[in-house]
Amino acid sequence: MKILYLADARDIHTHRLIKYFADKGHEVHVASFERSDNLEMLENVYVHLLKKNKTLKYRLLSNFITWVSEKGHIGATIFNPLFVIKQVKKLIREINPEILHGQSIIHHTIIGAFIGFHPFVVTAIGNDVLIYPKQSIIVKYAVKYTLKKADLIVCDGINLKNAMIKMEIESKKIKIILYGVDTKKFCSPKGTKISNAKTVVSTRRMGKVHNIETLIESIPLVLEVIPDVKYIIIGDGEQKEYLKSLATSLRIMNNIDFIGMVSHNELPKYLASSDVYVSTSISDGGMAVSNVEAMACGLPIIMTDVGDCRKWIKDGENGLIIPIKNPNLLAEKIIYLLENENIGLKMGEINRTIVEERSNYYKEMGKMELLYVKLLERENI
Repeated sequence: MKILYLADARDIHTHRLIKYFADKGHEVHVASFERSDNLEMLENVYVHLLKKNKTLKYRLLSNFITWVSEKGHIGATIFNPLFVIKQVKKLIREINPEILHGQSIIHHTIIGAFIGFHPFVVTAIGNDVLIYPKQSIIVKYAVKYTLKKADLIVCDGINLKNAMIKMEIESKKIKIILYGVDTKKFCSPKGTKISNAKTVVSTRRMGKVHNIETLIESIPLVLEVIPDVKYIIIGDGEQKEYLKSLATSLRIMNNIDFIGMVSHNELPKYLASSDVYVSTSISDGGMAVSNVEAMACGLPIIMTDVGDCRKWIKDGENGLIIPIKNPNLLAEKIIYLLENENIGLKMGEINRTIVEERSNYYKEMGKMELLYVKLLERENI
C-alpha cells in the first residue's frame, strides 16, 4: 500500500504507527508542520514539510479567532491547517496515495476533511475530542466536521468512542485500536535497578492536562516519612520551567531528576529501574500508552481515575486509583507502596501479564492493517 499520513512527525505515536507499516514494506509518506530525523532515517518513509502561513492577514485573523474563543492559539491551530490544503492536494497528485490517514484532528487531520480524498482515516487521540471542543464553538464544529468526513475513525478507548457518538458520529465507523506495547523492549530484566534508593517515576508530558504539579506537591509529604526517595520525571512541555520553579520553592530539587525527553529506546531502562509509576493526568483518551509501558515493565501503578483507567486497573489488585488533584492522597499511596515492596512486586507481575494479553503492539497494528485492506476492497469495516 501507499499511505499518506497527516501528522506531527515528531510525535512518538506517529513514529510507532509509521514504523510498523514501513517495516512491512508499505510506501509511507508523512505531511507534517515539523521535521523528524528519526522518521526520515527509516526505509520506505518520506517526510514532506508543510509551510505555515506567516502573512500579516493570517496573523490578524488568527489572533481575532483566538481572542473570540478566549482560549490560547485556537486561531493558529485552525487556520494553519486550512492554509496548507493546496499544498496537500498537490502532494496527493504527485504521490497518488491509496489511503489518507490523519493523526490529531485539529493540528493536522482537519486538512483531510477539506480535500475530499477517500478513503480518509482519522485517529482521535484524546484531547481533540474530550477537551478542545469544550474550549470553543469553532473547534467543536471543526472536530465534528472532520469526524463526519472520515470513512474510518480509530481511537484507543471506550470513553473516546462514546464521546464521539454523543457528537452524532456513526458508531459503526469508530474502531478501537490500542497503541500497543513492544513487550520485548518494555520489560524488567534482572539487574536493572540503578540505585539503592526507592524510586518513583513519571513519564507523562509536562502540560496542564497531565498535571505533574500534583506529583510535585506530594513529594514533601512523602519525604517526611521516607527522606531518601528519588523521583525521575521524564518528558517536556509548556509547564517545564514552572514545575522546576515549584520544586525549588518546595526545597525538593535534590530529590528530583528532571530528565527531559528521552528516546523511546532509552525509556525502558528508566521504568525498569524504578519502584513505583505515577500518572496524575486530569484527562486521558482510553488508557495512555505511557501507563501501559510502565505496566509492561512490571511496575505497580498509581493513577488518577480518568479515561479507561478502571478497565485496566483494579484498585488494590494491580494498582491504586486516586481522584485528580489530590497530592495528600497521592503521597499516602506512594508511601504505602514503597513501604510494602512485596505488594508492589505482585501488582507489577499482574500488570505484565495484562499487557502481554491485551496490548501487544504487533497485534494491534495488524488490526489497523486489516482495516486499511477492507477500506481499499470496500468491505464493511
